[in-house]
Amino acid sequence: MKRLDFPSLRLFAVALIFFSSCGGDPTKDETISDSATRATTDTAAVAASSIVTTPQGMILVTHKVSNFQRFLAAYEAHDSFRLANGVHSYVIGRGFQDSNTVFVATRVDDMEKAKAFTKSPNLKKAMQEAGVSGPPAISFLTATWQDTAMLAGSTLRSKANFSVKDWTAWEKNFVNGRSNRIANGIVDRAYGHDPSDSTKVELVTAVTDTAKAFAYYKSNELKQSRAAGGVIGEPTRFLFYVVKRY
Repeated sequence: MKRLDFPSLRLFAVALIFFSSCGGDPTKDETISDSATRATTDTAAVAASSIVTTPQGMILVTHKVSNFQRFLAAYEAHDSFRLANGVHSYVIGRGFQDSNTVFVATRVDDMEKAKAFTKSPNLKKAMQEAGVSGPPAISFLTATWQDTAMLAGSTLRSKANFSVKDWTAWEKNFVNGRSNRIANGIVDRAYGHDPSDSTKVELVTAVTDTAKAFAYYKSNELKQSRAAGGVIGEPTRFLFYVVKRY
């Protein structure tokens, strides 16, 4: 019987390890191209899974506070009060221009109960304890589209509210303009309308390039897009950073 020399044994061992790692059958080995295709598909699936189109009732509140840390401590101390009314903490943000202007978004189980909650004397008392100054701006929203993927806390957000002539026509035009917004440093995060009036729209976007986005806000291109979507008047815009997400 012919004896294998040392180099041959080493080559045989390497080949054995390689085929074992592939399940022992070289015909089942993936090519680099196959692996790349699968990775791309998996990434797309993960990205798609962050999109939520099931309507979600929400309360959006913007108000001034005397001290943010005092506000946050008081807000979280009243979590059981909110839960008892079917209101769930979601996002807290601080203003881009004034960090003591706070944006609070909560999810609600029942919109009518949530509206009653915002008129509660107990809520007014809780806000006073939290150092809220001046009347809060409160709006109710049925969010019809959300991207729940996590972004860096340093990513600037924009919340705009405005009226449209027709919700369906506006949404179609808005969706068609998504790639153009991305090219201008703006990424959609959530949008929807007032539960009882679909012509009152709320829109939240992320600003990935402030120079491009701020220039786009002032452009004729955006004005024309708004006109095509039936937007009435000039939107009210609030810029903020998300500082806590529950």
